[in-house]
Amino acid sequence: MAYSTTTTTVALQVAGLLLALTAAAASANMMSGPAAPVNKSCVTGRAGAAVSIGYGGARASAGAGVSLGAGAYHATCPQAEEIVRAGVERAVAADPRMAASLLRLHFHDCFVNGCDGSVLLDDKPPFFIGEKTAVPNANSLRGFEVVDAIKAELERECPETVSCADLLAIAARDSVVVSGGPTWEVEAGRKDSRTASLQGANANLPAPTSGVATLIQKFRNVGLSAKDMVALSGAHTIGKARCTSFSARLVSGAGVSFSTAADMGFLQSLQQLCSGSAGSALAHLDLATPATFDNQYYINLLSGDGLLPSDQALASPLGADMPGGSDDVDVAGLVAAYALDASVFFQDFAESMHQMGRLARGGGGGGNGEVRVNCRVVNSSS
Repeated sequence: MAYSTTTTTVALQVAGLLLALTAAAASANMMSGPAAPVNKSCVTGRAGAAVSIGYGGARASAGAGVSLGAGAYHATCPQAEEIVRAGVERAVAADPRMAASLLRLHFHDCFVNGCDGSVLLDDKPPFFIGEKTAVPNANSLRGFEVVDAIKAELERECPETVSCADLLAIAARDSVVVSGGPTWEVEAGRKDSRTASLQGANANLPAPTSGVATLIQKFRNVGLSAKDMVALSGAHTIGKARCTSFSARLVSGAGVSFSTAADMGFLQSLQQLCSGSAGSALAHLDLATPATFDNQYYINLLSGDGLLPSDQALASPLGADMPGGSDDVDVAGLVAAYALDASVFFQDFAESMHQMGRLARGGGGGGNGEVRVNCRVVNSSS
């Protein structure tokens, strides 16, 4: 699949659609007076819409001793998903950024030895050093207190029943829904690991400076495809990042040519934000609709307005037809397709979240794993 044909065609369609939206808004303003700025998002999907991802209630193996299925807690803890949903809604109402933080916790958990709750374990030096102090996680991951509060409520309702790993998977879905994104049925039945891997967290998690080839390889290393990588990158439609994460963009544009006034304005606004902050200032990953889960992230990439170098790289010519595996895909073409139609993005994102949620190592990490009473520590009887 040639980048010059596929990507350019879809990108031109997006550009035409954006011009049409802008023209329509201008016409409306002439008739009705001043109005709020136009949201250029090409959202054709329905916020919170359920998507079918073709697995029904079937059960699937996610590692020795772990069997995942929809409705795993219907009999043992009927209120489990409602408790998680209510906890997520309260947390996001108090801090809208928390939706992205909870979603990110699930990502960072699954990429290190599978979705086993290992990212939640506290360090107990010198005997145990977990994943929280890994370079991608230290002073970056947040939301642990929210997980603690939800887990405490689950333990009161159904003691030693709902694993911390399942809690993260459900909370990630609910964080997307409360932000306006799609919903899907979460498979459950994961066990919590009794171990964690600092080395795995440092090695497996993609860096914000990664290029397309590196991103694809990181995802393939854990069993996910290049298409999964592009779809799951759309999680950056919500949340924030520190200046230290996108400093390469401020210096060189990360290989992107900032040729238009809008592009230069974006870069200059970031430079102004970060100057004098020692890299601690935060910027929205999506400046247009920062708290809404939509496809604006991909529209931003087509305009050269991706925040992280790893984001903007997806829309570069190097993102087309990456070789090296059975899932060769036109990465930049997918970016353009998702920018054109939010419903396509929603469908693929839900499918990829389902695939990522199945990642696990044998026995959930340590024998058959366990259901932790406190997500920060292994059970004392283990």
